[in-house]
Amino acid sequence: MSYQDHVIEMSSLVESKNGAWGGIDPDAVARMRLQNRFKTGLEIAKFTADIMRHDMAAYDADPSQYTQSLGCWHGFVAQQKMISIKKHFGSTKGRYIYLSGWMIAALRSEFGPLPDQSMHEKTSVPALIEEIYTFLKQADARELGMLYRDLDDARKAGDAGKEQKLIDTIDSFETHVVPIIADIDAGFGNAEATYLLAKKMIEAGACALQIENQVSDEKQCGHQDGKVTVPHEDFIHKLRAIRYAFLELGVDNGIIVARTDSLGAGLTKQIAYSKEPGDLGDKYNSFLDCEEISAAEVTNGDVVITRGGKLMRPKRLPSNLFQFRAGTGEDRCVLDCITSLQNGADLLWIETEKPNVSQIAGMVNRIRKVIPNAKLAYNNSPSFNWTLKFREQVLEEWTEAGKDVSAYEKAKLMGVEYDQTPLAIEADNLIRTFQADAARHAGIFHHLITLPTYHTAALSTDNLAKEYFGSQGMLGYVLKVQREEIRQGIACVRHQNMSGSDIGDDHKEYFAGEAALKASGAHNTMAQFA
Repeated sequence: MSYQDHVIEMSSLVESKNGAWGGIDPDAVARMRLQNRFKTGLEIAKFTADIMRHDMAAYDADPSQYTQSLGCWHGFVAQQKMISIKKHFGSTKGRYIYLSGWMIAALRSEFGPLPDQSMHEKTSVPALIEEIYTFLKQADARELGMLYRDLDDARKAGDAGKEQKLIDTIDSFETHVVPIIADIDAGFGNAEATYLLAKKMIEAGACALQIENQVSDEKQCGHQDGKVTVPHEDFIHKLRAIRYAFLELGVDNGIIVARTDSLGAGLTKQIAYSKEPGDLGDKYNSFLDCEEISAAEVTNGDVVITRGGKLMRPKRLPSNLFQFRAGTGEDRCVLDCITSLQNGADLLWIETEKPNVSQIAGMVNRIRKVIPNAKLAYNNSPSFNWTLKFREQVLEEWTEAGKDVSAYEKAKLMGVEYDQTPLAIEADNLIRTFQADAARHAGIFHHLITLPTYHTAALSTDNLAKEYFGSQGMLGYVLKVQREEIRQGIACVRHQNMSGSDIGDDHKEYFAGEAALKASGAHNTMAQFA
């Protein structure tokens, strides 16, 4: 409904109460309604799922239409990100939010900082989703509130043209509420546990859930060692559980992102169940590191399987885990991805050890031979040393091309002295175009950075502490923070406004009229930043 439609509807309702609601201003109700467009998390999940589905179709038609997100560990961080995006680009189109299990473990657990091993409280995941959307809705209310004040000023000045223009701006207002791709780790338990947590996450507003094929009680960060995968059937059960959760809650177009960690996982906890040669379980088992034995060689406690009529003993470690053959990671990734898409997943996530377009494209091209519209969400991870890896890549390519690389030492490629060299400039250019290149050549629909705001918070705090507690004193804050906020137009320089003080003043006026005791009077120091 438009602004005026809300006013008309409320005017009729107030009048129908024969004066009992005489203190209710229909215009104020219209404003409050528009400031609170989303009443529930499920409304948000349905709205944002539509956005993602539209964006996925646009990418299928044109790979330059890829999407992006940054990981956020607090509602305020997500809010400031979306406010900045609207300020700089005029629209939130194609920009999402990523919710990282790593950052919840490291920053949001009651146990304190934890490694990314699913040891944090599972309830903290839906709690953060709800928190993020609370802050994004407040960003809507704040921006609309400022438009309402401008509207009131235009009306007081009798400027009908400006009044209509502002009403049109209000009616076409673009919300800060965007899709969240939320990390459910390995499901925090069995398929039933996955289903229950998925419901909580969807009810909080998540339209896209990312789940990985690791064993839930052995889960590791995707960029660490010791990862253990599960047979495909076990993973399919969890994909199905998430889909049931979406359907039960009426989010029929919810998105499942199926992540494979097989490229860096050399272990499995169990041998897959197989009924006949060539079935899915047999394919999974075919990657096991086995030795052929005779029946007489079977010893106490051995686990044996047959393959091609031969008796095989899989390599079992003292941890009771089974080992895959070296060099099978890419083949397992491809099979994982095809299987997931054939069983209800919408997007893929392949966790790699380096950001290399050719490597990713090699796997995606194999997947697309079976499923032509397969596409990925890709982790542009801070766990990669981007500078080093791309300088190494350029050095390798130049060496293979026969270029003279005698001026460069591989062991010193991170050195500052290399920053302005042709090799470093070429590497930086490849980093700059990595997302567009990978979207075009490697099927990556969504580029995300899992932990960026963790690192920016650490860096900015370090810089402030160094200056403020050093010789600069208060100038360390003013020079590097406040003055830059003012000059760059950072919204939260007026922190009282950002926290909702002006919204509260509006409500006081709605509720109490001239008797309202408002905070935004002449003695409010925030006027210094007007």
